Amino acid sequence: MIRTGNLPAELSSFVDRESERAALKRLLTASRLVTVTGVGGVGKTRTVLRVAAEVQRAFADGVWFVDLSPLARADLVAEAVAQAVGLRDPSTRPQAETLAEYLEPRRLLLVLDNCEHLAESCAQLVDSLLRAAPGVRVLATSRQPLVVQGEHVFPLLPLSASDAAVSLFAERARAASPTFALTDDNRDEVARLCRDLDGIPLAIELAAVRTRALPVRQIAELLQGRRADRFALLSGGGVMAGRHESLRTAIDWSHGLCTRAESLLWARVSVFAGDFDLDAVREVCDGDVDVLAGLVDKSILLGDGGRYRLLDTIRQYGLELLRETGEEELLRRRHRDFYLRLARRFDADWCGPDQVAWYQRLSREHSNLRAALDFDLTDETGLELAGALLYFWIACGHPREGRLYLDRALAVKHPPGPMLARALFVSGWVAAMQGDMAAAEARIVQGRPYADTVVSGWLAYLASVCAVFQGDPTEALAKAEEAARLHRNGGDPGTGLLVALSAQCIALAFAGEFEREIAVIEQTWVLCDEYRESWMRSYIDYMRALAEMGRGNPDAAVSYGRDALRFKRQLGDSSGSAMAVDVLATAAATLGEATSAARLLGVAHQIWATVGKPQLGSPDLVAARAAVEKQAREKAGDAGFDAAYADGLGLELEAGIDYALDETTRAGAAPSNSGAAGWAPLTRREREVAVLVAEGLTNQQIADRLVIGRRTANTHVEHILTKLDYTSRAQIAAWAAARIAS
Repeated sequence: MIRTGNLPAELSSFVDRESERAALKRLLTASRLVTVTGVGGVGKTRTVLRVAAEVQRAFADGVWFVDLSPLARADLVAEAVAQAVGLRDPSTRPQAETLAEYLEPRRLLLVLDNCEHLAESCAQLVDSLLRAAPGVRVLATSRQPLVVQGEHVFPLLPLSASDAAVSLFAERARAASPTFALTDDNRDEVARLCRDLDGIPLAIELAAVRTRALPVRQIAELLQGRRADRFALLSGGGVMAGRHESLRTAIDWSHGLCTRAESLLWARVSVFAGDFDLDAVREVCDGDVDVLAGLVDKSILLGDGGRYRLLDTIRQYGLELLRETGEEELLRRRHRDFYLRLARRFDADWCGPDQVAWYQRLSREHSNLRAALDFDLTDETGLELAGALLYFWIACGHPREGRLYLDRALAVKHPPGPMLARALFVSGWVAAMQGDMAAAEARIVQGRPYADTVVSGWLAYLASVCAVFQGDPTEALAKAEEAARLHRNGGDPGTGLLVALSAQCIALAFAGEFEREIAVIEQTWVLCDEYRESWMRSYIDYMRALAEMGRGNPDAAVSYGRDALRFKRQLGDSSGSAMAVDVLATAAATLGEATSAARLLGVAHQIWATVGKPQLGSPDLVAARAAVEKQAREKAGDAGFDAAYADGLGLELEAGIDYALDETTRAGAAPSNSGAAGWAPLTRREREVAVLVAEGLTNQQIADRLVIGRRTANTHVEHILTKLDYTSRAQIAAWAAARIAS
């Protein structure tokens, strides 16, 4: 099974670079590390993305893109790569080590984009991965080599062939101004303009936008005037010092064509890391929608589905402008405060019906949350922000990163009080999630003197978790009951009470008291329904499945296990999904469905591999999994078991979860009379996306309809194009329409 990876969709046409693409593809067959270097704006990212798309069929485990430009911390490089490839290892082991272990058996291509500001950390990580994982190759972009043994450096030069540069200008000019046409009358002027811009693609694209208002000859004349002015500034460095002169000239010229309001907004939006939305622009930058639209029209800002971003080169220019205004610290503080307000709303609203939407919202804002945390963790605001992201760290799969920021914030002395106590509790819960019980217990002790009723309830819950891991269900139950009592009497009656009740269920399950456990489960369901909460509900459903297995009711266990898995899939909860599939395999084996049990174990193995520690290292879960395999092997025989297990292991994760849910086809993915076979080789989710493409929906509309992220929708469309060997959405639409009609 070939997994295609996560390459982003191209937002505009790609022009030329045929010889460079061919050379890079040859290099990738001979070298395991190819670093594409060149000046800003020369087209490194677009070129490597096109090459990666063209070679992805050669990599059975996919091509994975990691944009490092929004990342400021060197110690998060391995975390960023792990997130991109789907590794969710929460442990305290070094992320580079777990990543190398995860990649060791895989054949894939990593595309590391914009390495220059983190070159040393990138070099160290790449070196360790290439040594550990013989099937991994790396295609990187950087303004400087990584200096790793075996690295092949490929300098990407400006467009030297006049035809290529002219074609690029004409493509972008037609996109900016539909009336533009490349003719015999203006071809020489376009070629001369491209030569004046030294063939740098970004500079050419910025100039092409001006065709909306000016003929090519006037653009060239204005550019020459700007270049002459620029020479007088070069000796003093000025904005964008060290960049290619022609690119500086083109960007400076584009800036000169901005209104004062547009110039100021350009400077201010440069504080954002990654992309951002209109609300953020309004609150952080006092931005006006018309001014924002003006920057989009000038191709300074790129817009897609209500989100906006700056190319890294343009953002660096904007930061220099911001520093010249003297507003940088003010804007960074406003940026931090905006994301603190967002985190507060997230924290307050988490126990409710919008958990998936919040998960998607904060996932989109991940880069900006990092930037806000990096601004200042030494004051009370930074401490509050790190603590307010509790459910982002715990429920949304980022315990490693949460602990890093919390430990940094708590390394500074803060005034005693509930805010400090909450941060200590959150740090302790994250440590417990990582299996570091000593650190969790230390945080309990540190937090107790400052805790109010709410935090006291949470600390009692955390003590229950520690007792479970230490094999003391009696103490665990006592602490869980204490937590529930506190949360019912002035504590947190929402998520706090829910997790306390879940801790009671865990303790009762370990004690084998299934009837008492089910009574608590049913209380918890009532509370989940009251809040319309699903995160803890999915864990309670999983525990009910375990309880039903303990009571000898495998059919009921299947129903509850699937209920748990449905939500865990939406939240990207890898360990929770793996546990749910494990209990489904146990139920299948008990029901005598040995082939199904083996296939489910193969699916579960895939998911556990993304967690880093099978069965979370729990002796009970490991023993249960071994018992299922033994039972299924005895019934299916070694050959039958191994074949079914390999089948599950070979499924794409989405298809594997579909199988576990018995949703290999779903209404809406294709009409009921067409069957899944006619939609091969697409997965269920890809069939759904294909149908929506046929309806004419954009990727953002598809994301909204399916309650997934826009980037996830982009990835599904790219997967469909790759699997069907198509190049356009129109081809997908026609293909899907034919199957709908059949």
